[in-house]
Amino acid sequence: MAKQIISTVDAPAAIGTYSQAVKVGDTVYLSGQIGLNPATMQLADGIVAQIHQVFQNLQAVAAASGGSLSDVVKLNVFLTDLSHFAKVNEIMAEYFVAPYPARAAVGVAALPRGAEVEADGVLVLG
Repeated sequence: MAKQIISTVDAPAAIGTYSQAVKVGDTVYLSGQIGLNPATMQLADGIVAQIHQVFQNLQAVAAASGGSLSDVVKLNVFLTDLSHFAKVNEIMAEYFVAPYPARAAVGVAALPRGAEVEADGVLVLG
């Protein structure tokens, strides 16, 4: 099965050797997004703004693939401070509706560009 590279200017350009997303069949693998504003490539200020920007970036890439966040079946969230876990849940509810995707939340020592949060996911179209 051929893979299709997904790219949009509505999400930050890749800052490494990866694609924003890769589509194989009806499955789309979303690369990790940190809270970079796609227009300025600057990190949003503070954890709340970063969480919103992460979900907006994922939403933009999902849309570019022909889907939406409602198509996400698996989400991974990485936090440099797990005390922000409740805030992620609160803000996530603004972007996702039940039934929610499967999810993991992992504490990490550091993220690119000094970000406080990153998320990636898998969505299935159709």
